[in-house]
Amino acid sequence: MDIKCSVFIAASVDGFIARPDGDIDWLHRPEYEASELSGVTYESFIATVDALVMGRKTLEKVLSFPEWPYEGTPVIALSHQPLRIPAHLEGKLEVMAGDVTSLMATLAERGMKHVYIDGGQTIQTFLEAGLVNELIITRIPVVLGQGIPLFNQLGSEHALHHVGTYVSDNGFVQSQYQVMTGTRAAQ
Repeated sequence: MDIKCSVFIAASVDGFIARPDGDIDWLHRPEYEASELSGVTYESFIATVDALVMGRKTLEKVLSFPEWPYEGTPVIALSHQPLRIPAHLEGKLEVMAGDVTSLMATLAERGMKHVYIDGGQTIQTFLEAGLVNELIITRIPVVLGQGIPLFNQLGSEHALHHVGTYVSDNGFVQSQYQVMTGTRAAQ
């Protein structure tokens, strides 16, 4: 299967992607917006992807935003429960169920080459299935103390190759990794 899966996500210094209730307003402080960012920007990243795959909980959070943030990018929401797609998102959002390996085969058959994986549980599922090729994690200068972890208890070890780390004036520290396949991290 010739399809690249990338994770592009922000996390607190203590490894949380959201507060316990799913709130992410800590990502949007005015002091963060003023600085030019080093590393891979969201705009340059999203321009390279053919589709975005997210879990149901992430979709529910995104649907609470005032505007749909993925205009021009097909979005696939993973859910084993029926979801009602809002009328304004018909044709922009597709709900799929099933195992992630089959999903990726379907997307590859559709001609997709690069897929963005988003949402804590979804990222972990794709990583465990050996489907994630790249992790781009931006650490935000805040300790939340509790919340939804980026990585919970994964079932196995994953070796990473460090591609680069970039520091922005606003305190963001972005690290980019290639996920090594068929290797375990050194014991």
